Amino acid sequence: QVQLVESGGGLVQAGGSLRLSCVASGSIFSIDDMDWYRQAPGKQRELVAAIASGGSTNYADSVKGRFTISRDNAKNTVYLQMNSLKPEDTAVYYCNAEGYILPRSRFVSWGQGTQVTVSS
Repeated sequence: QVQLVESGGGLVQAGGSLRLSCVASGSIFSIDDMDWYRQAPGKQRELVAAIASGGSTNYADSVKGRFTISRDNAKNTVYLQMNSLKPEDTAVYYCNAEGYILPRSRFVSWGQGTQVTVSS
């Protein structure tokens, strides 16, 4: 019902930067929480950053000071600015959104994932 489309992944050298984008579409009434997760091979999916509708944010300890999450509610879009990238940041990054669709039902949707590879 709600589709998330991610973009911005790619190959970058250690110390470089990338900005991920995720656009939500569908019969959306509101989006409460928008998150970025990542999953490296052989590891569990982990929460990287989260942003609530009011703008409050939370970050994994491993990315604090390097990553910044933001959102544009008018565009139903969440961003993840990633600076000072490290090889250990290499993973598939997934967008997640939670909220309400019309007429008034809760939704939880995941994006398809975008690969981020950081070379040393």
